[in-house]
Amino acid sequence: MGKITYVTGGARSGKSTFAEKYVVESKLPKVYVATAIPFDNEMKLRVEKHREQRGSQWLTIEGYRGLGEKLKGNITEEKIVLLDCLTNMVSNLMIMEREYDWDNISKEDLHSLEEEVRGEVEEILEYIDRSDIELVVVSNELGMGLVPPYALGRHFRDIAGRMNQMIAERAHEAYLIVSGLPVRLK
Repeated sequence: MGKITYVTGGARSGKSTFAEKYVVESKLPKVYVATAIPFDNEMKLRVEKHREQRGSQWLTIEGYRGLGEKLKGNITEEKIVLLDCLTNMVSNLMIMEREYDWDNISKEDLHSLEEEVRGEVEEILEYIDRSDIELVVVSNELGMGLVPPYALGRHFRDIAGRMNQMIAERAHEAYLIVSGLPVRLK
């Protein structure tokens, strides 16, 4: 049975740095699951910075859909996996290859979309449960800010918040990062 460590915090809280350090301290071979899609120069620079920080000691898997299968296909022995980050994964699952009118999305479409996202997250968690892999999940804490003024932001906050809760509940360890300082939650 695998182990799950959950790392959350606000934007620029130091959660990715904490998670990378946590993984580096492990003696296990390292895998980085990158869920971001670098659309603009700012994001491209952030991705490059993360690559430089990790160095060449990591196997990198990129994507946001079908990650359970990608992990199965790339991991054949005990490893530690850093998924950075869940909120990018959820965002991409919600908006890529879709054309919803977010202000008028039906309850049925919204429920179906959330179930699809939940299925993707559950596939990863089930794979970890059946393996000897340690998974470290980085995700943004979304419940401490203002209510988003637009429908897509509110739907994203709700769905991502429920995925955060699902992972935190199943996690063996959980940390909240505040101004670079880790607070152990469990």
